[in-house]
Amino acid sequence: MSEASCPVSGSVGSACPAGAVGARIGPRGCAFAAYQMTPSLSTLNQIPHGQNPEEYLRSRERKTINELLMPEAPALEVTKGLKNADGLNPRDTDVLAAALGAPARQVLMRAEEVGPKTGWKDGYLSVANGFCPPDPSAAPIALALSPGRVWSDLCERMPGVVARGKMRESILQLPLIYGSSDFIPDTALWAATVCLGILCSVYRYEERNDGHEGISVAPPPGIFKNIDGQEETEEELKGIPRNIAIPFRQVCTRMGRALPHLTQFDVSVYNFKLRDPTSVHPYLPRCENMDLRWPVFNDRGEAMFLLCMAESHGCTIRAIDIMARCQEYVMTRNKDGLLRELIKLKEIVDQLPNVFHKISVNPNAGENFANPVEWGQRYAKFSAPLSKRVPALSGLALPPFLLLDAFLGRTKYDSFLGSEALHLRAWLPMNIRAFIAAIEYHYQVPAFVKESGDPRLNGVLEGIVESYTGERGFMGTHRYKVYGFLEVVAKTGRSETNGNAGASDNAGRPWEEVHKTLSDSMKERLYPFRDSLSLEPHEMRGSFNECRFKSRILGRSSIDNDPKRSTGMVTFDLQDTGITFQPGDRLAVMPLNCWIECAKVAAALGLEEFMEHPVPLAKSSDWQSFANHMASVSRTKTVPILTVKDILRRGHLAPLTKDLVMAFHAVLRASSSTVLKVLATEEWPVRGSIGDLLQVAVGEVSPHVWDQAFDLSDLSWLPKLIPVEVPRTYSISNFTNELLPSTVDLTVTRSDYKLSPLLGSGQPEVMKHGVSSGFLNPPQSQLEYATDDDEILVGVSRPLNFQLPISAAAPVAMFAGGSGIAPFRSFWQARSGGVGRNILFLGVQSRQRLTHENELREYVRAGLLEVHTAFSRDKSGLVYDGMSRDLVERQINPRYIDSAIIEQGQLVCDLVMSKSQGGLGGHLYICGSVAVYDTVMKGIRQAIYNNRTATKESADALIATAFAERRFMLDIFMTPAPVSYNAPKIPMSELALHTGHRPGSKMWIGVHGGVYDVTDFLPIHPGGTLIVAASAGLDATRTFDELAHTNNPEVSSLLTKYFIGHLATRPNFRSGQISDLYNLWYQYLGTCVESLTTLYLEVNNIMEDSKVWFQGSFFNMGGVRKFYQFQSRLMQNGFSSLFGAKLQELYLKLSFALVNSATSDTSLPDVIGAISRAQLSYAAAAASKEIAQIGQFVCNSQGAQFQENGILRYAQSVTEMDVQFLEDIRKEVCQGMDAFDVVESMVSVVEMQRIIKLSAFLIGILERMAKRLEGFYSKLAEESIYRPKMEKNPARTRWNVLKLKILDGSFFVLTQETRLDPMVDVSRPFRSTRHMNQDIDFTHIIAQTKHTMDRAPKPSHHRAGQSSTSGRQTLADSHTARAAPSSQAPSSFESHEQDSAMQRMSSFMNTNMKAIRRLSRLPPGDMNLAHLMSTYGQTGTPSGPPLPSNPPPATAVHHRRSPTETPQQEQPPAPAPLAPSIHFRSTSRSGSLERAMPPTSMVRRQMAPSPATTPPLSTSTSTSPLSSIMSSTSFAKRPLLPTQSSLPGKLVSPRDRASSRASEAGSVHSRRVIANDFPRRQNNDAIPLPSISKDEIRSMTGTLRSFRLTAANVEQSGGFNTNGLALGSQKLPRF
Repeated sequence: MSEASCPVSGSVGSACPAGAVGARIGPRGCAFAAYQMTPSLSTLNQIPHGQNPEEYLRSRERKTINELLMPEAPALEVTKGLKNADGLNPRDTDVLAAALGAPARQVLMRAEEVGPKTGWKDGYLSVANGFCPPDPSAAPIALALSPGRVWSDLCERMPGVVARGKMRESILQLPLIYGSSDFIPDTALWAATVCLGILCSVYRYEERNDGHEGISVAPPPGIFKNIDGQEETEEELKGIPRNIAIPFRQVCTRMGRALPHLTQFDVSVYNFKLRDPTSVHPYLPRCENMDLRWPVFNDRGEAMFLLCMAESHGCTIRAIDIMARCQEYVMTRNKDGLLRELIKLKEIVDQLPNVFHKISVNPNAGENFANPVEWGQRYAKFSAPLSKRVPALSGLALPPFLLLDAFLGRTKYDSFLGSEALHLRAWLPMNIRAFIAAIEYHYQVPAFVKESGDPRLNGVLEGIVESYTGERGFMGTHRYKVYGFLEVVAKTGRSETNGNAGASDNAGRPWEEVHKTLSDSMKERLYPFRDSLSLEPHEMRGSFNECRFKSRILGRSSIDNDPKRSTGMVTFDLQDTGITFQPGDRLAVMPLNCWIECAKVAAALGLEEFMEHPVPLAKSSDWQSFANHMASVSRTKTVPILTVKDILRRGHLAPLTKDLVMAFHAVLRASSSTVLKVLATEEWPVRGSIGDLLQVAVGEVSPHVWDQAFDLSDLSWLPKLIPVEVPRTYSISNFTNELLPSTVDLTVTRSDYKLSPLLGSGQPEVMKHGVSSGFLNPPQSQLEYATDDDEILVGVSRPLNFQLPISAAAPVAMFAGGSGIAPFRSFWQARSGGVGRNILFLGVQSRQRLTHENELREYVRAGLLEVHTAFSRDKSGLVYDGMSRDLVERQINPRYIDSAIIEQGQLVCDLVMSKSQGGLGGHLYICGSVAVYDTVMKGIRQAIYNNRTATKESADALIATAFAERRFMLDIFMTPAPVSYNAPKIPMSELALHTGHRPGSKMWIGVHGGVYDVTDFLPIHPGGTLIVAASAGLDATRTFDELAHTNNPEVSSLLTKYFIGHLATRPNFRSGQISDLYNLWYQYLGTCVESLTTLYLEVNNIMEDSKVWFQGSFFNMGGVRKFYQFQSRLMQNGFSSLFGAKLQELYLKLSFALVNSATSDTSLPDVIGAISRAQLSYAAAAASKEIAQIGQFVCNSQGAQFQENGILRYAQSVTEMDVQFLEDIRKEVCQGMDAFDVVESMVSVVEMQRIIKLSAFLIGILERMAKRLEGFYSKLAEESIYRPKMEKNPARTRWNVLKLKILDGSFFVLTQETRLDPMVDVSRPFRSTRHMNQDIDFTHIIAQTKHTMDRAPKPSHHRAGQSSTSGRQTLADSHTARAAPSSQAPSSFESHEQDSAMQRMSSFMNTNMKAIRRLSRLPPGDMNLAHLMSTYGQTGTPSGPPLPSNPPPATAVHHRRSPTETPQQEQPPAPAPLAPSIHFRSTSRSGSLERAMPPTSMVRRQMAPSPATTPPLSTSTSTSPLSSIMSSTSFAKRPLLPTQSSLPGKLVSPRDRASSRASEAGSVHSRRVIANDFPRRQNNDAIPLPSISKDEIRSMTGTLRSFRLTAANVEQSGGFNTNGLALGSQKLPRF
């Protein structure tokens, strides 16, 4: 902004009142009095001062066609030798476009001319406001001045009316106001469309959620039925009252909508009001500056979703004109002008992720908190479309994203979301459709950029693509955000998701399906700029795919006084790359191995003369992908041929991982003792390199084996042994105002470590350097080998949680330790022109290692920075003097950074506290190691405790609020440290008990074989507790990987802080049957844990938030409705995920294992019958009646007000029972989990006995669970909402109940005289339903199973983009289905569990048909299992089809396969035992139970001694760094191949053979074990089992909590003693 255009100086004269000219002019304009520039038409279009903007723009367009298309003569290089010059003239289409103007500009001009006159019927579109309305209040004001004000008046009070359950009555009381132009003017059309659309949708919502959708004992009231009154009513308006249906149809017709419907931009972009119309920086429509004009529920989940969608339009206001200019510059072939506009567009796209990130699931986030439980159960159901044929309310329909797709030249729309985007685009307003079409079909920018070959244009366009659709860009942020949010939504209610439509095997896990669908959509958008992508977007993080540019190192410089030069500045050349970056960004660098390490490997393998020799690559290998990536970066179709030098320099040589060492161990045939020692270590990774390992091993392995392992005639083994290196990320340390930065600076501290003694060979300690830090900042001794002419792959990544605040006036505090100062250098450089306060807390070891001291002093003296230092090993301190604005030398005792923080305690407290708490609302940043983070947090807590709070808990609460408000940001890094395998082993049962759902309890999660106590991390987790709680008590490896946390250095660094032990590995089962049962029980335990955690999420939302139950002083029917639907779902489904098909599958397989190992006539407890009797008991009926009574209050607030306290007390008691019941079930299942370890540790027990013991015990667990269910219903029946003494007016409460009985006639039943009629037959009195003998046989179990499968609904598995009727599944189908008026339906997660269990049971029964016929007394022959019910089953006809006689083909099975099922069951084989890492569970978040086990041995290559190989001739005569190292350094060389006479006759492996185990005493296996009766207990006490000695049992998990499965007396009597299982007798005595 120039001084002449300043409103202050313009009013007082030519002199700037703020000081010298340009003194306070920053990148965003004058900072005087926090002045903010208004984005006027003149400013946006760079129109000279004093010019009429409209006339100037028109004159700019009215150039001659010659000036536009042929401004100068063709270059001589073009015309020289040209025979046909026709191509020098412009094309007809270009001439026509120049005559008419750029299509996009013409659409803009027409919209701006016609729109204000017609009420913007064709859609809002303008240069100054983009897709946003010029005045958000104009249409509502016009509506309020018309008869249609009755609609807006009702919408304004809608949250209160909805809370009282009176919305339908209020709508019916509205007068009929027609939507014609006689009543509603054009200027009010948009407001009328929004109001009427919301009223129609909320009417549908109230009908579907009126308290009769769940448990109900009375029919729904009929007052609201048949009120449309017309047979020919459209599908969208059926059932809608005529007083809103008629005007809505008329208004939509005037708006050009073929069918009446409500859109996503209706309820977001056209449904907000501004808080401060003058707050225009950086743009006016921001979440913090907006409120919903007409909210439905008035909760923050609804508001944040809609307001963030509105802000995405505000963020892209300037993009409309920028894209039109880009098209103009393409038309005139102006590369420089296009470059400027593309850079501006990238700045806008860079802000989009921050907009979406404002939606927070952290309860401490204040207004930004969007509770996923609340959103999924309320607004997501309201937002269902009026019919399946109109567009769904989806973010896919938002114009900015459809416009970006068109601008970037998206050509693939094959995915579900792609085809849906095209479908929704057809329903956009006409102006918006025309503008998108003009951008998409005319003068495409990507095509011009590609044709130009300009590296700057290509680089900037590449940056826009990454910012929009990249893994770290907007689409990636959206994808990760949706994953955790929808996981909570799907588990706590019905499926509230777009992408669940058409899901296949993930039908019950919509968050995973959406994750995959969004991935497909991202890859489609990347297609024009990437070739075929085989990786998922999250798999690209931390790989070479992040580095898409080539650069070179310009120089290395010292930035401190340290003689060791451990920290230095590295400068990269960015000239002509098109790279742009912002403060806080990072540079990803693909490091090159130093020449010394390459020389070691080359010497040991004999590759000195083969460095330029090409290496053959496998087609699907990582190295081939890397070669393809190099071609893509070079923008050439020729894939480079990788040489030995490329493999050694770009491969992973250090540190030594277990997989890497195992690969060399296999090819060397276990002939190296050093390799064996390394493999035996307990700490990984090992500090050393492949070169160090081979230098030792080459002297231990015979030349014959060595030469066979590393055959020089075929180098295909080299890329198989050495993997591709991964990039390292470094914070960018500079900021520039250049249009395109020419350089980028990195501050790098070299990582030094000592070589492992295992590789030292008795030599003195050898110092090693980190691969990347040693390459970028090598020690002085290796500078001669550090060449700067190597091409290095680099890329820019943007951490969303480490960005400067938008406002330049916001105070910023930076906490750095050592090289953590790197990003803050760019911070203080970028904020040098603002007025915001900048404070730096810096901790280093000594004054010598203080970096950037001269620059710090300059900024301090200029008043732009405050610096507070702490030296931990030096008394020569520096103290900030605020009066002199300088750093003063002073002697200070050595101290850490926390002391400096406590010293400035008052300032730190003000920065941490938000403005609403009376603080400064500062933004705080921490950069450093984990130790630095701990020290800084310790100092901040102590400072707050000393100055602001009375307890440290209150201090933690203030810090948690700062984290939730995204004012506390972290950049944590670490140097990889070895992890010991001697840490405690934690069994899965113990992990499952730590879900942290109770106040004060611990929350553990399992990740990649480790267990972490994240309890203390929850308050500062960016996502809050809800997202983490969904994975509590589980192995969350799968979720961790899909969210790209595995490759996130901040997450990995912080995770090490909370490590408490290793997750116990799966027992090494000797029985495949026990292994199968283990997998099944493990999955059931995961389901139990997930059910408990997600149930508590709902309970916590219902009971902890007072807004759920009260709106002001009035009782909120929203809370009543929520509790009613929640408890109805539990009661009607009977905890279907735990007591449905999954439990029956367990019961079936356990009973089969028991009777198959014992005798077919074994009596078993009727577990399924007990569950059914509990669910149909009198207690369950009484509890259901009470729930139904609550449902009657949903739309009857007048009746509920007399029983408010009773309802609250009932809800509190019942929800506590729900949680306690699932806790008891979890405890039982954990006992069963521990039983597997104990049974497997029985040494002297034959396999059959193990199966009998285990199956019998687990069936006992299931019986106890059935008993607990019965007790749960009994306790539930004791509760009642009728508690008059608790109410405010007991008398009115009693009278209200009595009045209801009088009205329904039940009161008069008591007035009738009772007498005994002698004519009544009393020969059959009431019969007790309780029988003593309820045991059943296996035949009855099979009949129960068949009956269950026949009655189960048959799931329909449609692929994404398909439908069973129309051939295509749309979002409208999914959104309509989710609003179905039945709360009885289970959640999508529960449905998935049920379907999977059903299919597994079907497969199991078909696979074991012969054994089932034998054990269940089925007739022999080919009798179909469907005949079973007619003989042994129920008398009714089964509702489902019979089971197939053969297993279905693999293509017909759409359930997630269990990794332990046999190939005959269409399942992969069981995993190998004793794997070092486990991926668990296919039916829960933690993934399938698969063993990711590196092979312990590989097939030895039988290769004859190879002849001498002639190395290729080298045409280069220059001396390479490798040759100079080889000539000056003595390395162990590859051994010469011995002569035939010297070869040994036979190679003997040094591996010692393990001694065989002593034979078991007795011949227990020779006799058949018989069990005729199953042990049962009549109470709920734990099952007592005798104890045994340690010599008889080897337990992997230690003692069990409440029981012992023992092998005592087994060898003597073949069974337990009198308290256990009598394995040697004919009966199993009861417990």
